[in-house]
Parts: sequence; C-alpha cells; structure tokens
Amino acid sequence: MEYMTTASTGAPRWLTDEEQSAWRAYLHATTLLEDHLDRQLQRDAGMPHIYYGLLVQLSQAPRRQKRMTELAKDAKITRSRLSHAVARLEKSGWVRREDCPSDKRGQNAVLTDEGHEMLRRSAPGHVSAVRQAVFDRLTPEQVRSLGEIMQVVAAGLQPEGTDADLPWLR
Repeated sequence: MEYMTTASTGAPRWLTDEEQSAWRAYLHATTLLEDHLDRQLQRDAGMPHIYYGLLVQLSQAPRRQKRMTELAKDAKITRSRLSHAVARLEKSGWVRREDCPSDKRGQNAVLTDEGHEMLRRSAPGHVSAVRQAVFDRLTPEQVRSLGEIMQVVAAGLQPEGTDADLPWLR
C-alpha cells in the first residue's frame, strides 16, 4: 500500500483526530444522503438517483441532447455505466439515442417528451428531499461554506490532461 509521506521524514501523513472525525462524518453523511435520495426517487419515480441526474443533464442541454461522451463526463461515470443507464432509460421511453451528425462513431442521448414529463413530475419531490436532508438543516453561512469546500475538493480531483484517471475517460 502506498502512503503519502512527508518530504523530510518519509513517514506517512496520518490524519489527525480532527481530520479523522471530519472524514468519517463526511463518509457517513454522504452514504446516508445518497441512500435517502435513491429511495425517494425509486419510490416516487421508479428510477435510481443516477438516472434522475442523467435526465436533469439532458433537460439542461441545448435541444435536450448531449453526446454520450459528454454526458458521461458531466455525470462523472464510466462510459460503460452510462451506456447501461441509457439503455434502461430507453426502455422506459425517457431517452433515445441518435447518431451524431458530426461524428459517425458518436451518439447523442436525447431526452424524449416522456422523459421530460417524468422529470417535471419527479423534480418537486426530489427537491423537497434534498432540501429536507441538507439545506433545511444548515445556516446560510454553512451553505456557502459547504459550496466553497466542495468546489475546492472537486477542483483538486479533476486534473487536466488526457492521461488523467477519471471515470469518463475509462
């Protein structure tokens, strides 16, 4: 196992007690939050949270369509996982694939009218679940801090370059 070490001693940089506590709280909260949102969407819309996120991405894209490679990048998932998810969304009639006119090898995912309607119907319950689970529990200052912290973390995990080991490049 490879450990991050300090430059001067070569010793592992273990987490402090405060860092360990924060890390465990983060893991606990994110696991519970993802489960909470997934259960709500399964119950109310018959789809997992990841599929809802794909529909949102498509709804916000020009002409409600996006190249599959861009959709994988925006959803932060592998192309294989995206292909499986889009196949399930196609079975529901919420998405269709179209050949990309500018690239014969590429495909676009397109949000159908039925998919748009499903998103319109399921969005209020989802937003309510997010608000109840997160934002109703935080002060405005905590919301700002949470946003700033997550932006810093995300920026550090998205290196530039084609050799980066990122899900959507796999």
